[in-house]
This record gives sequence, structure tokens and C-alpha cells, in this order.
Amino acid sequence: MNPFTELLHRIALLVLTPKCYKAFFYDFDFFNGTCIRATLSKGLGFGIVGGSLLVKFPQVIKVWQSKSAVGISLVNVCMDLFAVTSNVVYSYSSQFPFSSWGDSLFILFQTLLIVILVFYYNISKRAASAFAFIYFSLLFLLISDIVPNSFLWNAQFVSIPLMFYGKMTQGYVNFQNKSTGQLSMATSILLFLGSSVRVFTSVQETGDNLLIWSFVLASIANFIIVTQFYCYKSGSPVKTKKKTKKNKRA
Repeated sequence: MNPFTELLHRIALLVLTPKCYKAFFYDFDFFNGTCIRATLSKGLGFGIVGGSLLVKFPQVIKVWQSKSAVGISLVNVCMDLFAVTSNVVYSYSSQFPFSSWGDSLFILFQTLLIVILVFYYNISKRAASAFAFIYFSLLFLLISDIVPNSFLWNAQFVSIPLMFYGKMTQGYVNFQNKSTGQLSMATSILLFLGSSVRVFTSVQETGDNLLIWSFVLASIANFIIVTQFYCYKSGSPVKTKKKTKKNKRA
């Protein structure tokens, strides 16, 4: 096999299983349903991983530039962080393909940055620093062999309703304010699209019901938040009418 063919072979095996590679390139079975679904899932998985590198940066930039986290629910971002951390640790310990959870790893660090910014602007700099230190200590503990897999499974199970509750909390805050505040529309739409595609890739690549249901509920919650951008078209808090004082006649 010449070097060029070897390179193409290696690239193809990133999205094809050896069995599907043989079916496509040796048997010329281009309509193999199983291989088409598996290849599509793998390709979408890597696409989501690549897209996840910047998925929450619009939100980070919006908070950073405005120097404000008004309208962002601390409960929501903390529940998001708990859910994505559980997903990463559980998937890593279960040795699932990186294409099925790599996006969660990048989203984890972006979500952590948002949480730290919310702590910084809404509470204090000291609280933000303390949270970051405690979080990284716990993350190191979770990815070590000290924590049993049964605990990680339970953490992933608990994270599903907590994640949904957190997103519904954000939705309720938006409803109360009749505004999406400092939320980024681009980030919310990308999260909805990513979680929707992840339902398909999780079915194909892991078959794990916990992951599948977590992405189903995430898709529903993300869709609700996305629709609120259209219901409350202005991204800024609702302006209140200023009271005018009547001029008193002398």
C-alpha cells in the first residue's frame, strides 16, 4: 500500500468501522443500511465535537463585554455544569468512542467559564475563585480510579432531571422578565441543534439509555429557551416607563 493510499485508509477509518470500510471499498456495497447509519453517526459526532469548540463562546463574550450576568440563572448554569461533568466522566469511564462525547468535554470548560463569570459579576471575585478551586479538585477525584463506576452511573442518572430543572429555571426567569437578558441566541440555537443530533449519535454509537434520555430532555428544554428569543424579541430587559413629575404652578 503506497503512502497516499495508507493516508486515505487511516482517514476513512476515523468514520468507518473496518467492516464498513470493507463493505464500501472492497464489496462496493454502497447501500448497506447499517454502515450508512454508522458512518453518518460517526461523521455527525466528529462534526459536533468540532463545532463544540466555540458553541458557548458567544455567551462568554456577551457576558464579558457587558460586564454583567443579568438574566442568567445561576441555578441553570450550575445544573448545566453538573450535567455535562457527569456526562464526560461517565462516558470516559465507560470507554465510549470519543466522537460520542468529545463535544461535552469542550462544552464543560466553556460552561465552567460561564459559571465563574456569573459568580464573579453576581456575587464576588472571591466566590468565583473558591468555586473554581473546589470544582477542579472534585473533577480530578471523579476521573481517578478512586470513585466506583456505580457512583458515576448514579451521578449521570441524577444529572438528567437536574439538568432539565436547571434549564426550566432559566426559562422561568425569561418568562418573568419577559426578556432573555444576557443569554446568547447563537449559543442557545447551537445547543439545541447539538443535543438534537446527539440523540441520533447516542443511539447509534452507545445504545446507552441514560445518555439518550439526557439528550432528549436537553433538546426539549433547549427548544423552549430558543422559542423564548422569538417570543421576547428584545434581548435586553424590559424597560420600565419613567414617571414624570408634573410641573407645579407657582
